[in-house]
Amino acid sequence: MSAHPMPVVARNTALVIIDLQNDFLHPEGAYARGGDSNPPALLLPARVAEVARALKAAGGMVAASQFTLWPDPSGEPMVSPHLKALRPYLKKGDFAPGSWGQENVDELEELVDLVVCKVAYSAFFHTQLDWVLRRGGIDTVAVCGIVTNGGVASTVRDAHMRDYRTLVLADGCAAFGVERHEVSLADMRNVAEVTDCAGFVQLLE
Repeated sequence: MSAHPMPVVARNTALVIIDLQNDFLHPEGAYARGGDSNPPALLLPARVAEVARALKAAGGMVAASQFTLWPDPSGEPMVSPHLKALRPYLKKGDFAPGSWGQENVDELEELVDLVVCKVAYSAFFHTQLDWVLRRGGIDTVAVCGIVTNGGVASTVRDAHMRDYRTLVLADGCAAFGVERHEVSLADMRNVAEVTDCAGFVQLLE
C-alpha cells in the first residue's frame, strides 16, 4: 500500500466477506466436527462486523459469499475431488443450500446486503456478484474472510481482472497457518492494496 493511499468513496464501495459461515466457524459446524480448527478465523466476525457497520453508515454495500455444497438427486453433496481429499469428513447436509451451516455467522446478521452462493474459491466464479456490483455503482471492493490463500486470494485476483479498485483487509482475513496468511498477503500486493480494518475505515469518505 502506498504511503498516501487514496480515499475510498463509500457509495461506490462494497465490502466482500468471504465464507464467514457456521459450517466453517461455529463449534457445532462441519469443520469443527471434522477436527479442523482455525483459531485466528474465530476472531474475524466481530472485527469484520465493525467494518461493515462503518461502510453501511457511510452509504456503502456489504456482500457475502456462502460456500455451498449442492446436493445430487440422492441428496448427497457434490464435493469436488480435491476438496473431498482435503476434507473427507464432509457429509450430507454440510454447507447445504438453505441450511444453518451454510448461513453467515450471527455477528453478520442484518449487515449483509447481498449474498451469493459459490461452488469454488472465487466469489465471482459462476455467481451474480459482478452483475449486482456493477448495477449498484460499485467500482471498489474491500475483501476479507477465509481463507487468505484460498477464497480471499482468488476473489481478489478476479476483482483485479474485472478492473475494480481492490483492497485486502489483512487483519480481516485468516488462513490455516500464519506463514500461509503472510505469504498470500505479500503475493496479493501485486494486484491489490493491502491495509487493515482500521485503516480501511479511516480511508472512507
